[in-house]
Amino acid sequence: SGEAVGLPRGQMGNSEVGHLHIGAGRKVPQDLVQINNDIATKKFFTNPTLQNAIETAKKNNSAIHTIGLWSHGGVHSHENHINAMLKMIDQHDITQNYFHAITDGRDTPPKSVNFSSLTHGKIISVIGRYYAMDRDNRSERTQQAVDLLKGHAKYTANTAENAIQMAYARGETDEFISPTLITCDQPIAIKPNDVVIMMNFRADRARQLTRALLSFSLSALVTLTEYFEDTRLQVAYPQLKLENTLGAVLSNAGLTQLRLAETEKYAHVTYFFNGGVEMPNKNEDRLLIPSPKVATYDLQPEMSAIAVTDALVNAIQNKQYDVIICNYANPDMIGHTGDEKAAEKSLIVIDACLKRVLDALEKTDGTALITADHGNIEQMFDEKTGQPHTAHTTNLVPLIYVGKPVKIAAKIGALDDVAPTMLHLMGLAIPIDMTGKILFQ
Repeated sequence: SGEAVGLPRGQMGNSEVGHLHIGAGRKVPQDLVQINNDIATKKFFTNPTLQNAIETAKKNNSAIHTIGLWSHGGVHSHENHINAMLKMIDQHDITQNYFHAITDGRDTPPKSVNFSSLTHGKIISVIGRYYAMDRDNRSERTQQAVDLLKGHAKYTANTAENAIQMAYARGETDEFISPTLITCDQPIAIKPNDVVIMMNFRADRARQLTRALLSFSLSALVTLTEYFEDTRLQVAYPQLKLENTLGAVLSNAGLTQLRLAETEKYAHVTYFFNGGVEMPNKNEDRLLIPSPKVATYDLQPEMSAIAVTDALVNAIQNKQYDVIICNYANPDMIGHTGDEKAAEKSLIVIDACLKRVLDALEKTDGTALITADHGNIEQMFDEKTGQPHTAHTTNLVPLIYVGKPVKIAAKIGALDDVAPTMLHLMGLAIPIDMTGKILFQ
């Protein structure tokens, strides 16, 4: 968490920055920090991509629709960034300055959304991230968000605050707030030639909705950071290319590698682990195990861990690959549900799966490094709020070595130490780009 993964001091880590640092082997400054700094120095307000989008709306006399996760969690977005964007639009005298609010309750307490700090723009819709930020190809969820943006929803409210109260009365928490239009008379929809600005800085949960927006006949579709490669998108903060990530070093050494995960974490062991590069390295195979199709994962705490393990053990036994990068999604995804009984069940499954993996490695003279990219499931209740704890934590994570005897070279490390440690254990040269230290030797 925090500065160890390129985030502000005290900021909880997340899967994106965690996998990025494991694969990069160096500290990588994060978009959250850069955008925070740009807002503080006013540089944000002269960003050419954002300015061009505003000028396009002015020229067409069209609306600007800002869409983003209204959250102080700092994992996918930050409410300060959205406020700055809406302020910038107001400064250019755009009267149709609309905000479509996505509510959190996952990286923040379940019932904590508060719009009192929103000082610019007009909220015209509210929707929980369960619908608007799906990443598991649940098209029916994304479609509800699309319908809302087109001005169609089951629920309406006079104010955003009223929409939240109504949702709580229905038994919904912030993450699951049903699509709600905010209207006193006529709903406001995204129309052809309007401008849309997507304000999440983390890509994985913004992709599905953004792809759907490509069919809206917009005059400009801006993403705060790079979600995926498409010439129809305008990116305010283009991605910096990382050279010599772990995957690239293994590939350049002529070694084979497998990336394995279920749907929920597939992007993390591929795109994020490779430094934000979608294309696989040479001799890099990828295997996606579908995540279960359930409404929430507390209903199936084992998720697809057994199928992931079957594939992993098979690859180990067949000695198909020199290196396997695998992710078990359960401790994070079940941790987010706040369901303590489901968490216990999921960890029992993971323990059994890890035993199978380690048994297979022992029989094939293999080595394992077991770690986590952030904390979550170790805290399931928040004593301060009296609510289930659904967010990540800033706790330290373990790094467990299983293999031939080694010496511990450092008692405390960071995620960017994993790649150089792994290369050292394999007898491979560590590139100068990797500034992490060796933990075992």
